[in-house]
Amino acid sequence: MANTRSWTQIWPSFVTLCVLNLVLDFKITAFADGSGSGGVTSENTCKNTNYQSFLPPPYQNISHMICTPVWHTYELRYIQNGETTTIILSAPYTIGWVGIGFSRDGMMVGSSAMVGWISKHGHARIKQFYLRGRKPSEVIVDKGELPLSNVPAAVATNGAQIHLAFQLQMTTSFEKQPILLAFGSKYPQNHHLSKHEDKTAIVFDFSAGSTSPVSHESIQMRTNHGILGIIGWGLILPVGAIIARYFRHKDPIWFYLHAVIQFVGFTFGLGTVILGLQLYSKMHAHLPAHRGIGIFALVLSILQILALFLRPKKDSKIRKIWNWYHSWFGRLALIFAAINILLGMQAAGAGSDWKIGYGFLVGVMVVAAIVLEVLAYLKRSEMRSLPPNFQMDPVGADTFPSNQAFSCLFLPFFYISVK
Repeated sequence: MANTRSWTQIWPSFVTLCVLNLVLDFKITAFADGSGSGGVTSENTCKNTNYQSFLPPPYQNISHMICTPVWHTYELRYIQNGETTTIILSAPYTIGWVGIGFSRDGMMVGSSAMVGWISKHGHARIKQFYLRGRKPSEVIVDKGELPLSNVPAAVATNGAQIHLAFQLQMTTSFEKQPILLAFGSKYPQNHHLSKHEDKTAIVFDFSAGSTSPVSHESIQMRTNHGILGIIGWGLILPVGAIIARYFRHKDPIWFYLHAVIQFVGFTFGLGTVILGLQLYSKMHAHLPAHRGIGIFALVLSILQILALFLRPKKDSKIRKIWNWYHSWFGRLALIFAAINILLGMQAAGAGSDWKIGYGFLVGVMVVAAIVLEVLAYLKRSEMRSLPPNFQMDPVGADTFPSNQAFSCLFLPFFYISVK
């Protein structure tokens, strides 16, 4: 009994110290990233090109454009005048197509691109495409989120180069923007693009005229972000919830297991949010729904940690209110976390291995909970068949959960299955 009391006294302090340590580590990392060098500025070694001979107005008359080499011999020229941003991409060209895409997170899926080519018959073509997926059938012509102005886009060749020119009508000026560059060696057939021969992703700073590649570190950080999220929110926290529901008859072991497992899951969730914030500071990925839900789920999990400090005694009058608060806030956190994992996979264009792995994990959780629920139901049925004056278990209803709680526990998994 003395050991149990000492553990109860030490546990809140241990949780507080761990959380403070993680937060301080994040702040130090963020300051370190902010104090370092930014993007690598390229020297202005662009060719002197006279657009008046081959581009239509107004592109031929624009002067004082900022020019930056961006990839191989690709050159990006731009000028921002009020709400209008004029962009000209110059690239080597023989046949096929050349494209420039604007992405929220540096990924192809979900981006919008301007693609230009010269047909076999010498006709110039430039179209906006929406990259809904990785398959050619998911690259949709004349769709996208680029706010093109009323000035028609133009494409022309000059020597061994192709030039794509277009204007964007922006309510706010570009700053740091993930950009995709790609080319294909086959002519588009009926406006269907062939698979690219090569591509790259960069972060272009329109305010400074500098560019930096999407580094391997950022890609690895994005992968770690997804792994931590799936392990923490998709595995550890649901396991802790299952223990709290089906193993209360193992008192007090179930409580300590539940507390430790949920704290470990919270640590993974906190690490997921920290990596997400660092990714945003590096790549400026515009994913407001994913970021907002992630932070909201973290806030709910913090409230769950705080509930430990406010946990009243079993004979307290407000213990029932505390149980309701703790249970429902936990379920809400799991539901929003499950939704956010799906949003993250969609935004990142996750491959089939990620989807299969997460689906398998969800399937294992569902099967385990169903088996435990059936066993609990059989136990409840056995207890109901006993005489009223026969008490098999003094714990009573707390030992065997109700069907209503079962449906609440399964809600996030059911949502995933429907998706």
